[in-house]
Amino acid sequence: MPMDLVYKRLNEYIPQQRLLVNEPMKNHTSFRIGGVADILATPAEDSEIIHAIRVCNELSTPMFVMGNGSNLLVRDGGIRGVVIKLSDNYSHIDLEGNTIKAQSGVLLTDLSKIATENSLRGLEFACGIPGTLGGAVVMNAGAYGGEMKDIVMSVTTVDRQGKYHTLQLEDMNFGYRTSTIQANGHLVLEVVMKLEYGNKQESLELVADLSRRRKEKQPLEYPSAGSTFKRPVGYYAGKLIQDSGLKGLRVGDAQISDQHAGFIINLGNATAQNVIDLISKVQEIISEKYGVEMIPEVRIVGEG
Repeated sequence: MPMDLVYKRLNEYIPQQRLLVNEPMKNHTSFRIGGVADILATPAEDSEIIHAIRVCNELSTPMFVMGNGSNLLVRDGGIRGVVIKLSDNYSHIDLEGNTIKAQSGVLLTDLSKIATENSLRGLEFACGIPGTLGGAVVMNAGAYGGEMKDIVMSVTTVDRQGKYHTLQLEDMNFGYRTSTIQANGHLVLEVVMKLEYGNKQESLELVADLSRRRKEKQPLEYPSAGSTFKRPVGYYAGKLIQDSGLKGLRVGDAQISDQHAGFIINLGNATAQNVIDLISKVQEIISEKYGVEMIPEVRIVGEG
């Protein structure tokens, strides 16, 4: 399908300033890596999201949905079709008592800050997670003993045919870095979370402590996608990599961090293939040494 026709149809609902053509995906990922997307749309309303889904269906155009790209590696050939980015323009928050209702594009760091400022506890763990709420729900993001499953009450989604669904906590099948939505491919629109009333000063102190620990342990000065691998059962990914002597291992400008072996960082001009080759090296060495399968946590998409 000619992309100029797809663009024209999308532009019926989505303003042209929020429709980017041949857009480098390195501008939209925390890795600062990735080829171009044919069209990148940043919808601000439910109606725009539904319209984009219907246009892609009607014109048989591939569609990829992302948050702010904090857990994403886009291959060097880019992404064909339409990328729907749910982030800045789709991030409204409603706070009522100890319940927060928020659109999926809100940053977890902002959500954590709002909760703390309103003397609500339960979101402190998210103070350093750079992703969006939608992505966090899809993968049941967590850190320092907290996970999204601990606070989510319900999730409103839309399927690939443009139909709305409301999933309760018991429908989500949350597990380690997984959920129902990861399997069914729905788009997360809105999330309702229930927190506990707490002591603001205690929450502020906890957030400060977690932020300090993160800064000390993680290579925040370099572009990355966070933890590269899921935690293998019975092991810690970073320790396995470190114990194998792989800290500092490099392919092109992709490197296993000297600070935290669980991170692959972009030293400046890494390609997606550099990162993929480095991931493969780690998987091969750990498998030979320990018989452990290292499964990437970072999501790899696009064309080579």
